[in-house]
Amino acid sequence: MKKLIAILFFALSLPSFAQDLNCRVQILSPQIQNTNKRPLEELQIAISEFLNNRKWANFELKPEERVDCNLVITLKSWDGGSNYQGEAQILSSRPVYGTSYNTTVLSLNDKNFDFSYTQGQPLDYSDQNYQNNLSSILAFYAYVIIGLDADTFGKMGGAPYYAKAQTVVNNAQNAAFAGWKAFEGLKNRYWLAENLNNKSFAPLRDILYTYHRLGLDVMSEDLNKGRKAIAESLPELAQLDKQKQGAMLNQVFFSAKADEIVDIFSKGNPMERTKVYNVMVDADPANTSKYEELKKLR
Repeated sequence: MKKLIAILFFALSLPSFAQDLNCRVQILSPQIQNTNKRPLEELQIAISEFLNNRKWANFELKPEERVDCNLVITLKSWDGGSNYQGEAQILSSRPVYGTSYNTTVLSLNDKNFDFSYTQGQPLDYSDQNYQNNLSSILAFYAYVIIGLDADTFGKMGGAPYYAKAQTVVNNAQNAAFAGWKAFEGLKNRYWLAENLNNKSFAPLRDILYTYHRLGLDVMSEDLNKGRKAIAESLPELAQLDKQKQGAMLNQVFFSAKADEIVDIFSKGNPMERTKVYNVMVDADPANTSKYEELKKLR
């Protein structure tokens, strides 16, 4: 009896490894001719378990608080062994208070999702050093997703996770795979981490908080108040885009929010719609055709 009590006490004293992500992983291989797709199915399971069964956040999340996200990997080539080349779509969302609506927080396409993986290989990861490209990419986006989610609930709440994402980038500087280095382009993992940790982009992170916590989360109780908070936060986008034209973080925000902004203000008054239209066309000219809808409404 004493032995049983000791075992139970030991089990209850073990640390709790709560899950932080609720990530749906999908691997598509339309260009792969290999008829044996079993290794791809196992790879999909391995990635899902790696993301969903690890502790990424610095605080405990209840099961219903886990961050919803999607990772869709489209393979362009596979040698039938351990070498894969592809790209990935990374999406994350969070619920809006008082509604059944989930708002997109991150929508990003990574065109350098290349890695080596042997069937049955355990996916190991350490913040201390680079072990393999697949686990490093997955850890990087896990930290970015958690960080962005935290920024929408508390001002600058994502800072610890962006620092960890930066550590992943730093550790991968000697990797043989693309996506980690500054000179490889302006829209890769290096620049996303740089922007998220750069104080020059603090205004955009402030907007993330105002937009979600003081805007969307308020709209179920006071539609006009929530919409006004969002409208008043947006002019900062145009100013930031002038200072950091074409910056990756700006584009990440517009990719996630352009359609939603049109939807939110399509229900506003003409003066408000015109104001938002002018701001967004100035800040995000690439999506002008979407914002034109605000001018068509009467």
